[in-house]
Amino acid sequence: MIQNNQHKYSISAMCKVLQLPRSTYYYEAKEREKEDDITSDVIDIFLASRQNYGTRKIKVELKKRGLIASRRRIGRIMQEQGLVSTYTVAQFKPHMKSCNESKQKNELNRAFDQEEEMTVIVSDLTYVRVNQQWHYVCVFVDLFNREIVGFSTGPNKDAFLVYRAFASIKVDLRKIQLFHTDRGNEFKNKLIDDALETFHIQRSLSTKGCPYDNAVAEATFKIIKTEFVKGQHFDSLEELTRELHDYVHWFNHIRIHGTLGYVSPINYKLEHLKKVV
Repeated sequence: MIQNNQHKYSISAMCKVLQLPRSTYYYEAKEREKEDDITSDVIDIFLASRQNYGTRKIKVELKKRGLIASRRRIGRIMQEQGLVSTYTVAQFKPHMKSCNESKQKNELNRAFDQEEEMTVIVSDLTYVRVNQQWHYVCVFVDLFNREIVGFSTGPNKDAFLVYRAFASIKVDLRKIQLFHTDRGNEFKNKLIDDALETFHIQRSLSTKGCPYDNAVAEATFKIIKTEFVKGQHFDSLEELTRELHDYVHWFNHIRIHGTLGYVSPINYKLEHLKKVV
């Protein structure tokens, strides 16, 4: 109100009538001016994140641009601009899987922090609605840098879905030392056993009924369900595959990850290579 009536009355007079200290007005006006300066950057970063980033990650991206802002200030701008992160409402819900009774042990034993790339791969799958029917997505995640190194899509939750995800990995599969999954029958079967034996990859299975043993894969799919699946409509398997390919590229090359020090998986790997050299 004070700003809108400055041409009529003095700021001192209006502050007196409103019983508002002038210092408070000038402070708020200064803060408002600062917010106006970074509003376009906040909007740009939010849209570039596919409307996924909240105040914490936007703050990190602003700092990369040489702009300093508190999360409270960023939150105020987002509220004013109607920017609502997909994480505002949790969308993930568990889906029951069939379980095998294999005596295979949990060789990984929750050692989720790995120092070398492609030594330990974890995997999981989830369901996606495609033209009113359930389809499935399987991904392989490198524990070293949380990169999605392989994925597949299909109408059936079976061993062939997992096998095709294996086949999509671009590096020499003989580099992989350990492959960890839950106890879904699609992971423990002759087709996958033969593939692991061919490339001399050791298997590891989560303890029965314990999702925490495969926490990284579970967390990755929570991200995918929230950022990729939520609010999307896929008319065909081809469209799902095409859009997932685009998302995986963004996930690996652009999306910053808190567990990696707020850099992307690919940048984390490049920084590691520089240290080694």
